[in-house]
Amino acid sequence: MTDAIRKCILTQDRDNRDNLIRLALAPDGQILPDVRAKAPGRGAWIGVTRATLEEAIAKKKLRGALARAFKGTEFVIPDDLPARIQAALERNALDRLGLESRSGMLLTGSDKIETAARAGQLHALYHAADAGTDGNRKLDQAWRIGSDREGSALRGLVLPMPRPILSLALGRENVVHIALTDRAAAARVSDALDRWLHFIGPEPTPVPCETAPQGASAPGLSGAAPRGTRPAVDVNEEFE
Repeated sequence: MTDAIRKCILTQDRDNRDNLIRLALAPDGQILPDVRAKAPGRGAWIGVTRATLEEAIAKKKLRGALARAFKGTEFVIPDDLPARIQAALERNALDRLGLESRSGMLLTGSDKIETAARAGQLHALYHAADAGTDGNRKLDQAWRIGSDREGSALRGLVLPMPRPILSLALGRENVVHIALTDRAAAARVSDALDRWLHFIGPEPTPVPCETAPQGASAPGLSGAAPRGTRPAVDVNEEFE
């Protein structure tokens, strides 16, 4: 749908709004991240990595782009805006994992995951940053066997967060590995993770999801189109 396409104010690349980050103008004049795009009023969209954003801030490019977006309106760019965006994207990804967990779409525990993997029931597999490599390899191999893809590069994605963070997000003890057995749930989680991992960069190479998500991401992350690829529909919606 054309109304779902937005243009990054820094790169001028167009993409689905779900793959970009909305910056909102708060009542006090501060520019704040609105990663769920629910804040009232007009906003501006960016689709760059944290490093690129920090460079744009240092070179005043972001200020110039926002000045064009919020014509004649005074605003303040917080010094920690990149950190706020990263924290908001991480929180959004963890919240999504928590929602899928409460919906019964998510598995934890090596034995349960291995059984589901060998039965061909997995659509996504993730490992905590501090998970043991032997445990990762065992589950990765079970996933390949169950998917009839032995000898391929299919493997779970090692997330840049340790087990205590994952455990807290899911409300479970000692979460080391996570699997999703529902295709739609796997796509939703992949979309949320893609946005966060794209922003923090560099993007990882393992494949976390058996099926490509609906949003754009790095090819190595989930097989979708690279960030910055222009969609077939070309519109002029930059702000909202």
